[in-house]
Amino acid sequence: MSKLTKEDALLYHSRGRHGKIEVIPTKPYSTQADLSLAYTPGVAYPCLEIEKTPEDAYVYTAKGNLVAVISNGTAVLGLGDIGAMAGKPVMEGKGLLFKIFADVDVFDIEVDEKDPAKMIEFCRQIAPTFGGINLEDIKAPECFEIETELKKILDIPVFHDDQHGTAIISAAGLLNSLELTGKKIENIKIVVCGAGAAAISCSRLYVSLGVKKENIVMVDSKGVINVKRQDINKYKQEFVTSRDINTLAQAVDGADVFLGLSTADMLKKEMLATMAPDPIVFAMANPNPEISYEDAMATRYDLIFATGRSDYPNQINNVLGFPFIFRGALDVRASTINEEMKLAASKALAELAKKPVPICVLKAYGVDKMEFGREYIIPKPLDPRLISMVAPAVAKAAIDSGVAKYPITDWAAYKSSLDKRLSEHIYKVSKCNAE
Repeated sequence: MSKLTKEDALLYHSRGRHGKIEVIPTKPYSTQADLSLAYTPGVAYPCLEIEKTPEDAYVYTAKGNLVAVISNGTAVLGLGDIGAMAGKPVMEGKGLLFKIFADVDVFDIEVDEKDPAKMIEFCRQIAPTFGGINLEDIKAPECFEIETELKKILDIPVFHDDQHGTAIISAAGLLNSLELTGKKIENIKIVVCGAGAAAISCSRLYVSLGVKKENIVMVDSKGVINVKRQDINKYKQEFVTSRDINTLAQAVDGADVFLGLSTADMLKKEMLATMAPDPIVFAMANPNPEISYEDAMATRYDLIFATGRSDYPNQINNVLGFPFIFRGALDVRASTINEEMKLAASKALAELAKKPVPICVLKAYGVDKMEFGREYIIPKPLDPRLISMVAPAVAKAAIDSGVAKYPITDWAAYKSSLDKRLSEHIYKVSKCNAE
């Protein structure tokens, strides 16, 4: 792929109709009768039905397929606190991805508010419009408080993707890496470089998978989060270690897994050399990882390496998760996205990576071969099978855990309906399967 330039990016976002998303009608509107049904007087009838039975909003409106992508712009990608309006291109991009990968409609909502209590109240007030809320690019620790409180007071899925998306995708990669190296999850030692929203969420999900909490060492900008520290907030307290170590170099010595969610060049070649045999390194700082691919591969021949970048093998990419997680949650009218649903998504992604890769996916990435192994531990975003693998797994987990209001009974029909939802921008499933 040729190097992306500033000029290319600005032209992409500004040419033609400005921005990346639009709203289009879904019902006829060419006659007076159509308009009378769409608005007055016909619109009164569904309004009255919803007044009597609020759940009918899912029948007569777009609520059931509509997600709010909400941000205050305090932690935008690798840009930091650039403000709500400056973050809007990212939120529009999120809407585009929701639509093309899972046919989920989005309103992006940028909120000029940093007070967590006011953000919570704002989201509560607009919640009747939506089938789910995707919180985005809100800094820690406020993001924890906002998501936790909204999950308590709302009966629709609330999901902070910066936390859980990275956790879900990386967990899939971890499961497959452990299978390839023959390591048992309950025995591995993990170093987490970074202590923000994604780092804490990843660590929590890994514990749910079977990692022992005492085997996790978390490192922030001041060093190892250990019992000697007096400056750590209640979220970091969850991963305090009693081990007598203070530096990242000390932490990675003998570790099986390095999870990087910090900044570039944190993991030195000398540190990587001290890790256990068959080390697993997920260096996900963007745009430049904690250690470069070239340095990492030159240091360890037995390495499994992943980044957040698309130009190296094993990209930990959130687009593998959030469209399909919301798709499954919306389709059963789940009241939340719980731990069971997140784990189901991780396991479905891990399983898909083991299946033979269709020719259409190889063509999309310009390669002749792609198979489960050290350089292919998670599926590619343009794999059209994602929707029919991940969404049903999430939907089933919602049903089994008791949070689904609209259980699915005909799973074959449901999976078929998911395939039909794929956008023209993505390879057709029927074509892909035929190949």
